[in-house]
Amino acid sequence: MTTKPALEQIGATIAANDVVLFMKGTPEVPQYGFSAAVTKILSQLGVPFPPVNVLGRLKGCQCGPLRPPFVNVMTRPR
Repeated sequence: MTTKPALEQIGATIAANDVVLFMKGTPEVPQYGFSAAVTKILSQLGVPFPPVNVLGRLKGCQCGPLRPPFVNVMTRPR
């Protein structure tokens, strides 16, 4: 369950940056092909971005893995 402080932190991260990559894993160790591909493309283009590992926790947040309600995106297991 996502808490209000987590949503505020996500909103602040989005507002403070032109590009934010919500990804599985980190740029150094992506845990999904899409995350690896987008990290590579943004890096090659020289686009600065703060990565947010959706499999981890936001700093100081007791909310577990995040799926922010900013967008309604259906996903399916592969």
